Amino acid sequence: MEDIKQIIKEKYSEIANQTKEQNAPSCCGAVSCCSVVDYSVFSENYDNLEGYAPDADLGLGCGLPTEYAGIQPGNTVLDLGSGAGNDCFVARALVGENGYVAGIDFTEAMVEKARANARKLGYSNVDFILGDIENIPVKWGVVDVVISNCVLNLVPDKQKAFSEISRILKQGGHFCISDVVLEGELPKGLKDDAAMYAGCVSGALPKADYLTLIRDAGFVNVEVKKQKKIELPDDLLLNYMSTGELEKFKTGETGIFSITVVGKKPEGCGCGCSCS
Repeated sequence: MEDIKQIIKEKYSEIANQTKEQNAPSCCGAVSCCSVVDYSVFSENYDNLEGYAPDADLGLGCGLPTEYAGIQPGNTVLDLGSGAGNDCFVARALVGENGYVAGIDFTEAMVEKARANARKLGYSNVDFILGDIENIPVKWGVVDVVISNCVLNLVPDKQKAFSEISRILKQGGHFCISDVVLEGELPKGLKDDAAMYAGCVSGALPKADYLTLIRDAGFVNVEVKKQKKIELPDDLLLNYMSTGELEKFKTGETGIFSITVVGKKPEGCGCGCSCS
């Protein structure tokens, strides 16, 4: 797991120093061995969203987590895997001057870039913190809304990550997460490729398992709000399977999807903590 984390950190450090246009022609968001993939098959269009800051958009998301997050003025919002700050700045427009938004990322270069973007925008109620999603550096029960965009699939211990999300949320708080999931089984070569793990594919769980993991962490009212199939090009998939296997893969029930899912922490969390 630590090896995977190091690969992801190195890859996203590279991405942090590139533009959205430079990141687009690759499955991993940076020029690599992964053939040529238009990363826009994952990402969504932010152009019409209030608070959108193009300099913070590296084209790495797979949804719009703020769209269904129910963020209210004055809320405290935490973005997991905040990158250059894109979703944090959209969330900041929703919480207003009296709210607070923090982003957590474990890549130093991303945190530095996000802080620079916040300074440039003049925001005093948006912070960026260096930290690991499996051990979030935030107190019990202080967050109203957790958002995340195409990041949880990169976390090796997803059970620990959702447990941490539950810990930091207030009772009655909720999350909205956009992520990549699977229907059916990926080819073994694709599943085992660490570079493709960093590209948000081989780290993805089957959709049913992903939703079960969320419910097992104690969340209620779990619902998929949006789903979109992601088509990877043949030349990439042929690195991991034969022509015959590719045909079966494309015509079968197996698929890669981006989903946006919401869930709520119950009012009585039963954790024995001091969350309010």
